[in-house]
Amino acid sequence: MTAKSSVDSVRREMIADMLIALPLIDEQREIAKVLSEMDSEVIALENRLSKTQQIKQGMMQELLTGKTRLIQASSEVSA
Repeated sequence: MTAKSSVDSVRREMIADMLIALPLIDEQREIAKVLSEMDSEVIALENRLSKTQQIKQGMMQELLTGKTRLIQASSEVSA
């Protein structure tokens, strides 16, 4: 083995006897559970973002076509 910042190749015999620390199975399950919950939350947020973008697009389309008009606030009207 050489000390480099990059690896030219890795062969099985180079890593076969290396010890790899793994969390206990219960901890692995808890980690997987948290990651699954995070995935679900990300999906929910992506869906919410998509719906919000669709609503915004629809509202902008109504404004551009003149179907909906914005009204000025009363303080701006008298100014």
